[in-house]
Amino acid sequence: INAQIGFYTQIAGLGLNPNDTTFNGDVTVDAGWFDGNATQNFWRSAENLTLNPVSGTNRWAVSQAAPFRRMHVKGGLNLAPDGYGWASGGYIADSKIDGEVGPYSQQQWYTRDSSVGGWVNGVWNMTFSGVEGAPANSFPEPPYTTLDTTPVSREKPFLYLDGADYEVFVPEKRENARGVSWADGTPAGESIPLEQFYVVKEGADAATINAAVEQGLHLLFTPGVYHIDETITIDRADTVALGLGLATIIPDNGVTAIKVGDVSGVKLAGLLVDAGPVNSKTLIEVGPENASADHSANPTSLQDVFVRIGGAGPGKATTSIVVNSDDTIIDHTWVWRADHGEGWGWETNRADYGVRVNGDDVLATGLFVEHFNKYDVEWYGERGRTIFFQNEKAYDAPNQ
Repeated sequence: INAQIGFYTQIAGLGLNPNDTTFNGDVTVDAGWFDGNATQNFWRSAENLTLNPVSGTNRWAVSQAAPFRRMHVKGGLNLAPDGYGWASGGYIADSKIDGEVGPYSQQQWYTRDSSVGGWVNGVWNMTFSGVEGAPANSFPEPPYTTLDTTPVSREKPFLYLDGADYEVFVPEKRENARGVSWADGTPAGESIPLEQFYVVKEGADAATINAAVEQGLHLLFTPGVYHIDETITIDRADTVALGLGLATIIPDNGVTAIKVGDVSGVKLAGLLVDAGPVNSKTLIEVGPENASADHSANPTSLQDVFVRIGGAGPGKATTSIVVNSDDTIIDHTWVWRADHGEGWGWETNRADYGVRVNGDDVLATGLFVEHFNKYDVEWYGERGRTIFFQNEKAYDAPNQ
């Protein structure tokens, strides 16, 4: 089988361990649609599968917002398009690549808590934390930045089948992690039955979603586009809000899409927030202003949470993501003010600030932020850490 993964598409195994779901063939992303250029291969993902590539090497030629998580490739992994055209990735986590990873034309890449059989080259910046088999630290030539471990990490929640029953597995926090979380078979964490989730389907409104959270339910967003007219508010510790198939939330009337209280252990994962045409002051807020609670034992995490302003149509937001809560983990986010597509221009998709961090002890692993009108990232919290930062300034500034 050759599954070619396009825009807004997620392919995922339904086992508790990637080796429970063996895929004889390839899970492919290439760039035939764009003259061999992979720099616009966004918004897609592969998770929780074991691959036996037909040729011995699987091709995953992607750029931003295209995570490769919890994968076992029984062979090599090629991160470049056919013909080795441009690519601007990318992110691997909790994955085992038995053979070599060949980035070739990839400008930059971040790999976390994984195992690789080798790494072929680097262009600008190849970063590794907690990766068995990673090349030695040697930046700038070759451009390898290598940390033996990741200081704090927690893998993304995922849907799986336990017999005939769906459950969501929530991996536990790891400290100074190295290698995959599933090496010993069953990962450490908690299984939550689907009965404890409100399964959000297209057409659901924010009032219904908030009522479900207030009743003590978690949220599982099925693939779709969700227009909301009030903020989705999560004030209960340990709430999981997991999106499948890049579930997309659009605030229609200038509201903030998601607000998380100053509580511990909330998991936001697999969601795309697309700014609406009416300006939102913020799109995602983690913790209220002046949040001060200690969450070090059980941080809130954002994983594969993406923001888009313009690109699919006009959108505006003053600040995309504000993190006020201490100890938050931002694990792979692409916060993008569009520089191509539909509905973009200096004022058309006005967005002054990308990510603002006010909380202390916040860790970002895989922070991708691009093209904002004023500042892409503002970091005011103490003892903040970032492992891998990918950034482009705005191309459309009218003058110096």
